[in-house]
Amino acid sequence: MILDRISILNYKNLEQVDLTFSPKLNCFFGQNGMGKTNLLDAIYFLSFCKSAGNPIDSQNIRHEADFFVIQGFYEAADGAPEEIYCGMKRRQKKRFKRNKKEYQRLSDHIGFLPLVMVSPADSELIAGGSEERRRFMDVVISQYDREYLEALIRYNKALAQRNALLKSETPVEDELLLIWEEAMAQTGEVVFRKREAFISEFIPIFQSFYSLISQGRERVELAYNSHARGASLLETLRQSRERDRIMGYSLRGVHKDELDMLLGGFPIKREGSQGQNKTYLVALKLAQFDFLKRTGATLPLLLLDDIFDKLDASRVEQIVKLVAGDRFGQIFITDTNREHLDRILHKVGSDYKIFRVENGAVAEWKEEAE
Repeated sequence: MILDRISILNYKNLEQVDLTFSPKLNCFFGQNGMGKTNLLDAIYFLSFCKSAGNPIDSQNIRHEADFFVIQGFYEAADGAPEEIYCGMKRRQKKRFKRNKKEYQRLSDHIGFLPLVMVSPADSELIAGGSEERRRFMDVVISQYDREYLEALIRYNKALAQRNALLKSETPVEDELLLIWEEAMAQTGEVVFRKREAFISEFIPIFQSFYSLISQGRERVELAYNSHARGASLLETLRQSRERDRIMGYSLRGVHKDELDMLLGGFPIKREGSQGQNKTYLVALKLAQFDFLKRTGATLPLLLLDDIFDKLDASRVEQIVKLVAGDRFGQIFITDTNREHLDRILHKVGSDYKIFRVENGAVAEWKEEAE
C-alpha cells in the first residue's frame, strides 16, 4: 500500500496540511516541537484509528479548533485507489470511513493499512511495565490475524466482567464467576497459542536485524512467559479465585503475560547501554515490519521518528544501509539533523521527497532552494 496524499485539518499543532508523497522515501526535517512527530502520528491514526501517543481522541484536536479531519489517499498493490477518512468533533464520537462508507466497528479496519512506527516512545517497551510488551505483541498479531483480535477483544470483556464481580461488595455466587472464567479460558487459550507461535517465528528475524545493526557484537533473546503454559487456564483461574476476591481483581491470566527482553542472557532493562537499548528497539521494529511483510498481502508503511539519537556512527551507518535497501516499501522519516537524512538520500538513489516542518506548517523542500 502506498500513501499518495494526505490532507490534515486541526490535528494537534497541524492547522492545515496537504501533501503529496514519494512512493519510496519521504524525509521531514525541522527543530523539535515543530510538528514532525504529529505528522507521522496522523499517518499512524489512519491505520490504527487512534494516536500512537495520546489515546484520548479529543485531546488531539488543535487547541483553537472544534474538530479535526485526516484524509489519506492510498494506492493498493493492484493500482486501485483507496480513500480513508477520519473526523471528530468535540463531545462527539469519531467517524471512520473507507471510500466514503462508514465503519460500523473500528476493529474491522485494523490490518487493512499495515504500518510499523519506530519512535522515541518505544523506550517504554524496555523501561515500562509488562503491558507495554503485551501491547507490542497485540499490535503485530492483530494486523494479520483477525481471529486473534476477536479473541483478545472477547477476553478483555470477560476479564472486565469478572473483575467487576470480584470488586462487588455483595456476595457473588461461584457459578456466576465461572461463566466469565470459562469465557476467559476459551479466548485466552487462543491468545496464548497465537502469541507463542508468533514469538517463536519472530525471534530469529529479530536476532538477524540486531546482529546486522550491531555487527555481531552482542547476543539478544526474547522469552515469552504465560500462566496458560503447561496448565489449564480455567483451572488456574479457579484456583486463584479466593485470592482474587481479596485483591478485587484477576491476578492470573493472559492479561499478565510477559515478554522478557534479554541481552547476553540478562534483562536488557538492567544491562543495556543507551545505544544497546536503542539498537534493540530498532531491531524489534524492523523485524516487526519484516514479519508483517511475510504474513500479509500488503507491504506495510514504515515510519521512522528520530531513530538515530543515542546511536554511535557505526550503528547509524548500518541502519542507513538497511532502510536504503529495497526490502522496505514506502518510508517516512524525521530528524532534526539534515546530515542523517542526506546520508540516507545519498545511498537510496531512488525517488524521494524532502519536507520542512516549522510551527505546524509543512512544505516540500526543493534542493535548489538550499
